[in-house]
Amino acid sequence: MGSSKTSSDVSDSSSSQTELENHISASPYAEGEKVLAFHTEFLYEAKVKQIEYKHKRWRFFLHYLGWKKSWDEWVVIERLMKHTEENMRVKHERDAKYGNEKNARKPRASSKGSNVARGRKRKNDSLVKEKTVALPDKLANFQIPPTLRKQLVDDFEFITHLGKLVKLPRTPNVNDIFKTYFDYRSKKSGPIADSVEEIMKGLSCYFDKALPVLLLYNNERQQYKEACPNDIVPSSIYGAEHLLRLFVKLPELLFHANIEGDTLVELQAQVIDFLRFLRKNQRAFFLSSYHVQEDVENSSDKRFCT
Repeated sequence: MGSSKTSSDVSDSSSSQTELENHISASPYAEGEKVLAFHTEFLYEAKVKQIEYKHKRWRFFLHYLGWKKSWDEWVVIERLMKHTEENMRVKHERDAKYGNEKNARKPRASSKGSNVARGRKRKNDSLVKEKTVALPDKLANFQIPPTLRKQLVDDFEFITHLGKLVKLPRTPNVNDIFKTYFDYRSKKSGPIADSVEEIMKGLSCYFDKALPVLLLYNNERQQYKEACPNDIVPSSIYGAEHLLRLFVKLPELLFHANIEGDTLVELQAQVIDFLRFLRKNQRAFFLSSYHVQEDVENSSDKRFCT
C-alpha cells in the first residue's frame, strides 16, 4: 500500500508539472500574428512564423515584413511588442528620433539600382544584425522566484482561459505594497538609502506608464478605462497581480532606457530583493481567485477576446 501511494504521488506530481508547463508555454503571441520587434533602437514590423518553448523561455521565429527570408530569425519575448495603434506611434516616434528612414520595409530593388548602393545596404544591415544577436545578453536579468512564476501562470489562466478579472480597486494597491516594502527595509536595515527610494519611485512610475500599453490582456482594457479615468493613476487602483507582470517586461524597458552600468547593477539588486519580498508576502498581497465578469456571467457564450 505504501508503494502504491508513492507511485500515485509521483504520477500526480508529474501530471501537475506537465500541466504547469503546458500553461506556461501558452504563448502571448500566436503563429501568423503581426508584431513589432526591436532591432537596436528601432521597431520593425514582423510576422510570427514559429513558436518554441524551451527551458521556461519563449522564442519566436520572425519574418520581417518587406525583407528577404535571409533575415528571418529567432528572438526572445523581450524583443516583441503587440502590433497596436499605440505601439505603432511609439515606432514612428523612434524612427523620427533616431533617423531611421528605411525602417519597416526594405525598398524594392529596381533593375536600375546601383550595385554600390545595394552593397552599402547589405553592409549596414549586417551591422544591425550583429548588434541584434547581442541584444538578449545585454538585458538585465531578474530571476523571478518559482512561486511567483506559478502566480503568473495562474494569472494567465484566470484571465485568458476562464474569462475572469482581478476585482478593482485592489487592497493593498501597488503604492501600499511599495510603502510596506519601505517599512520592511527600514526595520531590517535602518534608514533606507536615497537611491533605494528613487528606484522604488521609478518602478512605480514605470508601472503607471507601462500598464495600459504592455501589462493588460485584451479583455482587461474596458475595465481599465472604467477604473482609471482622467487623473487616476494605475498604482492607486491595481495590485500585486499586475505589478508582477511589470517584472516580465522590465528587462526590455530598461535596455531601451540606456541606463548606465553601475546604476543598472544597483537597480537589478534592488529589484531582486523586492521580488523576494513579494514572494515572502505572496499570500497577503495576491488574490487566490478572480471574479467573473458580469457580461460573461450572464451569457451562455463564454468566449472572450484574446
